[in-house]
Amino acid sequence: MAFDAEIRQALIEQVRRFVTEKCIPLEAQVGETDEVPQTIVDEMKQLGLFGLAVPEAFGGLGLDMETECLVALELGRTSPAFRSVAGTNIGIGSQALVLFGTDEQKQKYLPGIASGDLISSFALTEPEAGSDAGSLSTKAIRDGDHYVLNGTKRYITNANKADLFTVMARTDPDTPGAKGVSAFVVERNTPGLSVGAPEKKMGQQGAHVCDVIFDDVRVPAENMLAGEGEGFKVAMSVLDKGRLHISAVATGASERLIKEMVNYAMEREQFGKPIAQHQLVQALMADSQAETYAARCMIMDAARRRDAGENVTMLASSTKLFATEACGRVADRAVQVFGGAGYISDYGIERFYRDVRIFRLYEGTSQIQQIVIARELMKAAKADLL
Repeated sequence: MAFDAEIRQALIEQVRRFVTEKCIPLEAQVGETDEVPQTIVDEMKQLGLFGLAVPEAFGGLGLDMETECLVALELGRTSPAFRSVAGTNIGIGSQALVLFGTDEQKQKYLPGIASGDLISSFALTEPEAGSDAGSLSTKAIRDGDHYVLNGTKRYITNANKADLFTVMARTDPDTPGAKGVSAFVVERNTPGLSVGAPEKKMGQQGAHVCDVIFDDVRVPAENMLAGEGEGFKVAMSVLDKGRLHISAVATGASERLIKEMVNYAMEREQFGKPIAQHQLVQALMADSQAETYAARCMIMDAARRRDAGENVTMLASSTKLFATEACGRVADRAVQVFGGAGYISDYGIERFYRDVRIFRLYEGTSQIQQIVIARELMKAAKADLL
């Protein structure tokens, strides 16, 4: 749904107040306890944040890509764990159903996903398959009107809270690479499905990732998405959209870090004046602002083009590469501006430094984005479109 300017602005301001008044004061607590308070989760449900990308017909807000990115920019201004609570429902956990689900599948699952009563998760990565998604080994063997799944998925976001998984599995063991992969919707309570303990991580405490194990899990054939052998198409379609969303989250984090570093630099005095008046510190702030502004412009352009129906695979990867790499540089500069204080947990800058590092890894590493961009450039050149 394309919101008019007034409704869109009201939504953005509502999310901004929620982030400022409810999330930011709890950042240190979430970092210490590794848990987002249930009161915050409940308020996110009330705000409709779990259903941002679910169509209105199924109880969601049905935002267009541009508006979703504007909301993601606001959510990025606080610890990423808060956004991650609803992140899989907004993105990779729901979009396969939105884009490829049958009417029956959508009616069964999307209302619960939109309300937050169902937590959805996306199970692609495996111990031996990450960037090379086509090498996954989880198997789905047809047995009558069911498929039997066996294998292990790794680093699955929100797996310990998920009620529903979109699972990529190999339905044709004789076909190597992506062509033998299919996508399934698998309910958490299906016999044989188990979830490991949350991993201890560098950052993003409060956002959990776990192994998901499939041991002779029988999944009805009707739970397949898009048809046999179409799993890789499903995954890539979901990731195109997710890359723009993550770009916006990363850029929101950059904007928060710029605010923190500038305010600190204007208060902290060395050599008889605020460090913000020293040109080398100004350079750190200025470079951060220029890169973050460029990232925001890329996000808005790519989002609008997607809303207009254009193929944005190359633009989404370009944006994700630039925005997340820029965020890493901004976080590093923020620590530098804060000096020793930036290394101390009391100020929260070191936590952001750790939190944002994963932006360059998930939804495809920076190196995968480079490969996608180059591949799309060569396609365009062959079609004489450059």
